Amino acid sequence: MTHPRLVIAGISSGVGKTTVTLAILAALRQRGRRAQAFKAGPDFIDPSHHTAATGRLSRNLDGWMLGADRNREIFTRAAMDADISIIEGMMGLFDGSSPVNEIGSTAELAKQLDAPVLLVIDGSAMARSAAAMVSGYAKFDPALRVAGVLFNRVSSAGHYQLLKEAVEQETDVVAVGYMRPDEAVTIADRHLGLVMAMEKGGSELYDRLAKSAAETIDLDRIEFLAGSSGVLAASPHSVKESRPHTVRIGVAKDRAFCFYYPENLELLEAEGAELVLFSPLADRTIPDDVAMLYFGGGYPELHGAVLAGNTTMRTAIKGFAGQGGTIYAECGGMMYLTRAIRDFKGQSHDMVGLFPAEAVMKKSGVTLGYRTVELSQTCILGVSGVIARGHEFHYSTVVPRGPLDYACSLSDARGDTKGQDGLVRDNVLALYTHLHFASQPKIATSLVNAARRTAVSQRGTQ
Repeated sequence: MTHPRLVIAGISSGVGKTTVTLAILAALRQRGRRAQAFKAGPDFIDPSHHTAATGRLSRNLDGWMLGADRNREIFTRAAMDADISIIEGMMGLFDGSSPVNEIGSTAELAKQLDAPVLLVIDGSAMARSAAAMVSGYAKFDPALRVAGVLFNRVSSAGHYQLLKEAVEQETDVVAVGYMRPDEAVTIADRHLGLVMAMEKGGSELYDRLAKSAAETIDLDRIEFLAGSSGVLAASPHSVKESRPHTVRIGVAKDRAFCFYYPENLELLEAEGAELVLFSPLADRTIPDDVAMLYFGGGYPELHGAVLAGNTTMRTAIKGFAGQGGTIYAECGGMMYLTRAIRDFKGQSHDMVGLFPAEAVMKKSGVTLGYRTVELSQTCILGVSGVIARGHEFHYSTVVPRGPLDYACSLSDARGDTKGQDGLVRDNVLALYTHLHFASQPKIATSLVNAARRTAVSQRGTQ
């Protein structure tokens, strides 16, 4: 596959690579390019902004969760009808699952995709030192091609010229421009990261970013660098053609539940599921004729009062489970299925109550990291021994208010044991871990089969 592609990587977290990525994506779209965005690593928030900026669904790629073959499969399928692909990195260029190898890093992904790297540096307080920094990053891994550098938070063209001259005299890396500091394009931050795109509303942010990029970034050079990518071997599709729809699955989708990997949903569809979106915030009850409910992660703690006040929805979900309905939930979805969520202010809000526990928000002590999940008992995810990969990222903890049963054991990227996960009750399974189904496609098969059994049972009781 010959396809223009470019990895945008930071020297570290906090240098503004998401702002730079969005500016370039929005500017390319204004140029009439079909720009396909990707995000390195387990992230749901940045892809929501990519999607809003491009009008195309952004997708995650991850060396640790998915591996090289899956990454190339997802990339080639999504990029097939695009003019150019932009891959936003995570953390620093060489940061990943371990301090002593490249697994899970942006650098590893760039090599898997045979893509050049555009390095983002906060240039606000440096001049010739930028050349030393770029030189070090460019030479650290000879198999990686750092082709360009872009400076963020640079206030003037004169300052940029100092940075550009220093870098291009001392290295073979080309400077492609800069971005000025601008509070108007700063995306608000909170406990799980940036505010979701759906909460920003409208296109003003992306229009302003595109205008800024057109003024100070050499977009022709960006496209030239992307066009210098190597030939990527064709890969078979990771998501097979969908079977005819034979079962309906309700997917919670609103501001409280908004963290879903596209492949998770597509793999369910490929197994014959018809996905029906609903809102636990706004709707009064679950969709008709569904045999399974899927609650993704998100921010239920920010909407506790509204979720608690929607008693008809909570009653419907509890009744659905009581009648043998299949329910799968992750992180925020799992919190919703407990008896209550205690928010950051200490206020408790009643939730669905399928599990005798309370989800309590903490102001510090985030739980964060890659996870290997192994089923310790047969459940709706599959038979005992099935292994999948995902990640945890939450500020809450589950406080038992009665006996809890767990279906999974956890380990981290190093293989160290991290306890149990997967609250289980009959046909209900709820984890803190966000699983990526492409790491273990048997999960989608098992979930849809469980939903089919529920549908058969429902017809039998009618």
